[in-house]
Amino acid sequence: MNRFYPEIKKNFGFGCMRLPLKDGVVDTELFSQMVDAFLDAGFNYFDTAHRYMDMQSEPALKTCLTSRYPRDRYILTNKLTNIFFKKQEDIRPVFESQLAACGVDYFDFYLMHAQNAANFAFYKSCRAYETVLELKAEGKFRHFGISFHDTADVLEQILTEYPQIEVVQMQLNYADWEDPAVQSRKCYEVCEKYGKPVIVMEPVKGGNLAQLPDDARAVLDALQGGSPASYAIRFAASQPNVMMVLSGMGDMDMVRDNIAAMKDFKPLDETELAAVTQVRDIFRSKHLIECTACRYCTADCPKHISIPDLFACLNAKRVFHSWNTDYYYNNVYTTANGKASDCIKCGRCEKACPQHLPIRELLQDVAAEFEK
Repeated sequence: MNRFYPEIKKNFGFGCMRLPLKDGVVDTELFSQMVDAFLDAGFNYFDTAHRYMDMQSEPALKTCLTSRYPRDRYILTNKLTNIFFKKQEDIRPVFESQLAACGVDYFDFYLMHAQNAANFAFYKSCRAYETVLELKAEGKFRHFGISFHDTADVLEQILTEYPQIEVVQMQLNYADWEDPAVQSRKCYEVCEKYGKPVIVMEPVKGGNLAQLPDDARAVLDALQGGSPASYAIRFAASQPNVMMVLSGMGDMDMVRDNIAAMKDFKPLDETELAAVTQVRDIFRSKHLIECTACRYCTADCPKHISIPDLFACLNAKRVFHSWNTDYYYNNVYTTANGKASDCIKCGRCEKACPQHLPIRELLQDVAAEFEK
């Protein structure tokens, strides 16, 4: 039982932003099997948003979860995303469409999505917080929160202005814990200060902490206690004010591995903490692009550049020095989409990036490596 909210059975949740695909659409047969395994293991928390999986996530949950299980078997979190409304009057129809897409009468948690300084100002101009709190008072959802991507001072401002916020969803992993851009630790400490439980997103940093370089993986393998992903998830769950750790699971192997790590959760001990600190230092030394493949950057790219895939190619080249990355760059990721050199430097991607990456500059690095 979760110590913050007793209706949540454990402190590990199913993030529905990276579901399994088959021919470009969610593989509902496989996803149903993953849902069954997750629930059978005693977990019950699911997280989605209207824009996830090109708007496939909510209908997939309706097909694979909400139409197959009674409402008291699961906890469902959804979010209000800025790209779906332009004024206050748009918000209620968006919310109702989300309920319908998910096949439920209410949400357990509802979050203001991807809050940063600019988004917060827009939400305030539309009276989005006030409108959503009215929906809560009407019983349309039970708990109010935000998902957050900015600095600690912006988080403190939001929590000060809206004390009704109950939970904060934020990026937290051992690689970002002391990162000056992401400010995981500082944001976590603001949540502690204001008494807001934390929901962790990106505990494995978009898969980066699951697919470690050989020298980093060797450090964790020596512990003989689990997969690299399991240590990352347990690091996040070990923080006292964390109520939930989300993992975006794309296949049954991920589900099994995460269940094994979290069914009988134990915080990291001193030896394990020292090991992940060593891995973090090795990881940083590789100078990798710290993209989590959320794909927010690709939605408005006028040149249709598959930015996360091109960054993954460069990261793989830096770590593994493999010719295979050149093949993927030239024959997979840029055949139907733009090359890195096609970037017109409009900056739309950087405005959308939760990691605050200098994408235009990094695409120049990609072009220099793969378009010699």
